[in-house]
Amino acid sequence: MTTTALPLSGIRVLELSHTVMGPTAGLVLADLGADVIKVEPAPKGDHTRGLGGFAAGFFSAFNRNKRGIALDLKQPEGQQAFHRLASTADVVLENYGPGTMERLGCGWDVLEKLNSRLIYLALKGYLPGPYSHRPALDEVVQYHVGLAYMTGPPGRPLRAGASIIDILGAVFGVIALQAALRERDRTGKGQHVTSALFESAAFLMASHMSGIVATGQDMPPMPARRGAWAIYEVFPCADGELFIGVTSDQQWARFVEEFGLQALAADPRLATNLMRVGEREWLIPALKAVIAPLPKAQVAERLERAACSWAPVGKPADLFEDAHLLATGGLIETFINRAGGMDGKPVKLPAMPFAFGDERLGLRRHAPTMGQHNAEVLAEAGYSATEIAAMAEKRVIVTG
Repeated sequence: MTTTALPLSGIRVLELSHTVMGPTAGLVLADLGADVIKVEPAPKGDHTRGLGGFAAGFFSAFNRNKRGIALDLKQPEGQQAFHRLASTADVVLENYGPGTMERLGCGWDVLEKLNSRLIYLALKGYLPGPYSHRPALDEVVQYHVGLAYMTGPPGRPLRAGASIIDILGAVFGVIALQAALRERDRTGKGQHVTSALFESAAFLMASHMSGIVATGQDMPPMPARRGAWAIYEVFPCADGELFIGVTSDQQWARFVEEFGLQALAADPRLATNLMRVGEREWLIPALKAVIAPLPKAQVAERLERAACSWAPVGKPADLFEDAHLLATGGLIETFINRAGGMDGKPVKLPAMPFAFGDERLGLRRHAPTMGQHNAEVLAEAGYSATEIAAMAEKRVIVTG
């Protein structure tokens, strides 16, 4: 798939964002071919570049395939430059705190007057309502909606092990944005679109909420849940662990045959999955006693032959060498450097989790250094070299 054939080629996006939610939305659009221009706040740039700990790789992970400028929107010349860029853009995407874009003179109320075709995607903590003034984070809303309660064992709420709400909210935002672009094709008019962390997290709770109504009982945390399948958990092996799921009566028949469990196959108490669920108290220890002495590779091979669901109990680092991802173009070489650019360590990070036919989306640009494309982008907006130099002299634009 060539660059010109990418689905969103020809769409220009101005991204004002930081951390995970906004950059993820921009990443999806950029990988799909949009010209995403990351507008960082001058003079310091995106604070994500300086984060440490588990967040140290955020910038490189979420900013590939974008161009970058660093613009001081607190200066009149910076606002004027952004207005000029927005007047011909298709999308402005931002995930700043409530009221920030308005205070900078670059909110929807200003930009829509400059460009009636503009789609303005606001990625926020909450949709408009009683909570919308609150700052929000992925972890905050996980606790609010009950996701942390459902994830940890009873009495020990626990956030999920990745920024799943930031990423989900970004993806929902992109879905809404593409619908707004489709509507613009019909009407010629842009619009303001919002996606939010809290509502995205609440959406994940729909099945638990409906389960409460359907059963008349509260939902216990997932580690204490009454499972729908009798065999659906981690099994120790001689040299590690595997997750095994036997989720149908047909799988059960193949499973017991493969492992030579004739007595269990003939046991009338285990005839159906529903019956097996009721026998878990003794059935699971019996199966663990069978699996525990066997090497992982042998158990995996047997599960493959039985066409049962299974997985290694992996760690994130295992994905660098995952056979399936390597064979299918599921990893993209990316330079990991807080400053952006190509001075860091090249590693392979996951591509977008979809394909067009047999083709996966790849890398066109590494994450930009701060202000890397200042001159290029401003020249495209009609600024002369002299004007760009003057802006740099006043630190309306910066590089670093």
